[in-house]
Amino acid sequence: MKKDQPILPASTEPKDFTIATIGSHTALQILKGARDEGMRNLVICKKGSERPYQSYGVADEILTVDDWSEWNEELEEELIKRNAIVIPHGSFIAYMGHERVQDMRAMYYGTKEILHWESDRTMERQWLEKANLKLPRVFAKPEDIDKPVIVKFHGAGGGFGYFVVKTAEQFYEVKNRKYPDQNDFVIQEYILGVPLYIHYFYSPLTKELEIMSFDKRYESNADSIGRIKAQDQLTANIHTSYTIVGNIPVVVRESLLPQFFEMGERVVEVSQDLCGKGLFGPFCLETIVTRKLEVFVFEISARIVAGTNPFIEGSPYTALKYKEPMSTGRRLARDIKQAIEQGRLEEVLG
Repeated sequence: MKKDQPILPASTEPKDFTIATIGSHTALQILKGARDEGMRNLVICKKGSERPYQSYGVADEILTVDDWSEWNEELEEELIKRNAIVIPHGSFIAYMGHERVQDMRAMYYGTKEILHWESDRTMERQWLEKANLKLPRVFAKPEDIDKPVIVKFHGAGGGFGYFVVKTAEQFYEVKNRKYPDQNDFVIQEYILGVPLYIHYFYSPLTKELEIMSFDKRYESNADSIGRIKAQDQLTANIHTSYTIVGNIPVVVRESLLPQFFEMGERVVEVSQDLCGKGLFGPFCLETIVTRKLEVFVFEISARIVAGTNPFIEGSPYTALKYKEPMSTGRRLARDIKQAIEQGRLEEVLG
């Protein structure tokens, strides 16, 4: 059962609030974004991971825990006392889990219910299909494989453990040898093309969808294996892996932008029929663009993604719209600030 939510502060002064997040993923960007908008911030770190937030000087306050299981009533009371608004990101969801997020009493930016649609593959696919997006084919069982596929384990940390095969025999050979205990996976058609991650922001205050930036991931060893000739790969028994190491900024063909705007708008519109306030704030469509410029969507992240980190001083796209450097972290801080000033804070809280 959900715990009772606290009464929202009546203040319309941003200085009376604190933007808070967990020390990982996009925390540096979120903290700086709060600072840039003149708001206080706070980061919660697992002991031993404080160094970046101390070194870069972006945190007004650092709270530490020995383990994420210590996210308890006492910690939440500290957040509530500071009028803290918690910003979710990928590590936050991974550490906390959806059920604990649902029970949080501290203020939370975004729609909590959308996390269930994002985390359940069947529900996520239904959502994207209703938004009329082109999706890769999914195979119900290994025996159905009749073309190259990529096998993804649920919750795989940053692409770790993904592998590509083209027959059921290859699937079982790799699966049984390398991942015998992993049984929660999806078998997805392998689309040949350019991986492109589209970073959106939708404000419930302005009702406007913005494209903030684009990136592609730098994956080990998928992005380095091409430097080794095939014969040497076979001799050295080197296999492709897709563990994400970093993110690379991308500027796309301008003629693709109208389609990308329409895709994001449809995703938001459908979400508003699916749950609560629907999807708002930062989100990302993870796509593959083929040589014929077909755009396949293989996943959605209903929160800020690490691919926005190259744009802490803004992107070529935000430079067109804003007079000041606008990161995704700063954009969500501005959304919160405007909601507070307009007495509409409840509209941006889950």
